[in-house]
Amino acid sequence: MAESTLKEKTAKGLFWGGLSSGILQVLGAVFGIFLARLLSIEDYGLVGMLAIFTSIASAIINSGFSVALTNKKEASHKEYNAVFWFTVFVALVLYVILFLSAPLIASFYKHPELTALSRVLFISFVFGGIATVPYTVLFKRMMVKEQAIIDILSVVLSGGVGILMAVKGYAYWALVMQSVVYISVNSLLKCIISPWRPTLDIDFSPIKEMLPFSIRIFFTHIFFQVNTNIFSLILGKLYDATQVGLYSQGYKWMNMGYSVLSGMITSVAQPVLVQVREEKERLSYVFRKMIRFGAFLSFPLMLGLAFIAPEFIHIALGVKWLPSVPFLQLFCLWGAFGFLWNLYTNLIISHGRSNIYMYGMIVVGLLQLAAIIACSPLGIMYMVAGYVLMFYIGLLIWHYHAAKMIEIRLRDILKDILPYLLISLFSFLIAWAVSTLFTNIYLVLTAKVGVSVLVYVLIMKYSQSKIFSESVAYLLKLKK
Repeated sequence: MAESTLKEKTAKGLFWGGLSSGILQVLGAVFGIFLARLLSIEDYGLVGMLAIFTSIASAIINSGFSVALTNKKEASHKEYNAVFWFTVFVALVLYVILFLSAPLIASFYKHPELTALSRVLFISFVFGGIATVPYTVLFKRMMVKEQAIIDILSVVLSGGVGILMAVKGYAYWALVMQSVVYISVNSLLKCIISPWRPTLDIDFSPIKEMLPFSIRIFFTHIFFQVNTNIFSLILGKLYDATQVGLYSQGYKWMNMGYSVLSGMITSVAQPVLVQVREEKERLSYVFRKMIRFGAFLSFPLMLGLAFIAPEFIHIALGVKWLPSVPFLQLFCLWGAFGFLWNLYTNLIISHGRSNIYMYGMIVVGLLQLAAIIACSPLGIMYMVAGYVLMFYIGLLIWHYHAAKMIEIRLRDILKDILPYLLISLFSFLIAWAVSTLFTNIYLVLTAKVGVSVLVYVLIMKYSQSKIFSESVAYLLKLKK
């Protein structure tokens, strides 16, 4: 019964996480296409320069306590309340500091308009701080359906605001307000929907107990965000806003595709792995099944996006954005295997090994930073390629630590993922051959998408893929 209940919860979480992520990315794509056509590359570049500050601030506000609460099988109101008031206080202090530092940020990039831009954009930190614990409660209880509704409403409202402002000629302000509206609406709805409420009996003593675990997660998230956004910082300093805009657009569209899968996996991975971590054989079974499911979706989705990138960017965004295609394709090679990164790190965190998580992220981050510096004389594309290569080395590091916890071999992982990788590549090859029969770009895109999907599904069906059959069976069950 326990296995059945966990399986049902996991399937439900994956379904709603996938549905939510899929709808969000479709909506994001629609709004993104409109905005990309209305705004200039420089507009995106200006906002992209602030990405590193928003990412680091978000990591500081969370401080790792959200992960610590999730890792507890039973968390008390006192612990939730302590984390809530702590994150609210940190968010307010951080906003004041960044508000005062805005002129320095503008001076660093030599763009005076960033002073006002950053002060408005950073308001979202306060809303994010308020929603940290309500989100944790929703996440821990696997209330994925409720989160899906919240996220979809937030995207619709914020996207509408962004397009309206872009049409009215507000340029980069459209992107800033889109972000602020999304985070503020999303945060307030989480506070309303969450079954937990804060109280005024403030006691920070539980913070001390969670600190050893949380502090490692905190520093890891800071380091990760610095490492992830290092390109925006370097390009913003060494190159003009156009280069930052092209890079940001390529990364943005990769992240949209990647978020569909990561939204499914992260919605259930840590809570599920925490529940089965004491049962070694069951944990190994659950973990490997998640890997097969990730490979089943990730390879056709992410490598498929790289496959259709030239036609997609040309049709959706226009000729001016075609230089962003190589960035998109390189990042898709990263995103295709991102599900493994998520599962490995969630496994490590679910075992309470935040020290391994921290040291692993630092090592990988330093390798990526070294690759960026070494490749910088060769140009931006070589820097991105070096960065992605170090990501793959990072996967081997995570596997080394994960193998100690559940005794899983590298050949087991390869056995789980290679069939889906090879079938995806074969599907693209057939689709490419068919697409060469056309010269019209719309027909080429249609052929690439239609044929590759058809071939992939047919091979999955007639090879009797268990993951495929279980997914179809669950969808049919939902339909009934």
